[in-house]
Amino acid sequence: MLTLQRILITLCILGTTSCFAGKTCEFQVVAFYTAKNDQAHISFVLEAQAWFTRMSIKNNFCFQATDDWEQLNEGFLFDDAVVIFRDSRPEKTHQREAFENYMRQGGGWMGFHFAGFALTTSDVPQNWEWYHKNFLGSGSYKSNTWSPTSAVLRSENINHPILKGVSKTFRSAPNEWYRWENDLRLNPQIQILLSIHQSSFPLGTGPKPEEIWSSGYYPVVWVNTGYRMVYFNMGHNDIDYESDTNRSLSSSFQSRN
Repeated sequence: MLTLQRILITLCILGTTSCFAGKTCEFQVVAFYTAKNDQAHISFVLEAQAWFTRMSIKNNFCFQATDDWEQLNEGFLFDDAVVIFRDSRPEKTHQREAFENYMRQGGGWMGFHFAGFALTTSDVPQNWEWYHKNFLGSGSYKSNTWSPTSAVLRSENINHPILKGVSKTFRSAPNEWYRWENDLRLNPQIQILLSIHQSSFPLGTGPKPEEIWSSGYYPVVWVNTGYRMVYFNMGHNDIDYESDTNRSLSSSFQSRN
């Protein structure tokens, strides 16, 4: 099982206990989110909030979440062991500089789905070179599958501590899967942990032909060995768009994997 405790401990700075919001805990976690632009992303943010809160109690870490990106500053981040971007990235220069300094100084980070998105012709342009090309390594977003579809994922590095106990292959919850500008296999700093297994193809239902993938290599979870970080492409729940109810049809945390 890919446990939260194992991932966070892998990312965090160990050796001390701290007090966060009145609670003594092994380490601290703060999640930043926006939750305004896409019902599927909002569904994931709300689900993640409840799940991380439960896990913080179970695993004795201190957890809080905020949509105030102005708190992404050096004073606030100084004592935090792990920062999470749930559905977006910081947009202001001073926020980005604070985060980059935090990571360069050994901070820990988990990012999900849209936190890695960048497309110059969109409202989220590729205008942060360090983050998208150096830190994530992926460059710009290139395309996606549609509609949100479950996939069989393959463990690429079963000896990595994050994947300890994870099956070689397993079926994920539904997700909108991304394709990236850069081939992460060519980046020596990137270790791909999970990718889409060939048995998943065709992946997606359309209606556009380009939204259905029939072949190719697609990483979905990876780490950059130059930093203490992990990125997950998962984070887009299936939503009842067709009936205009915006009801969540899937859960990203529904399986132990």
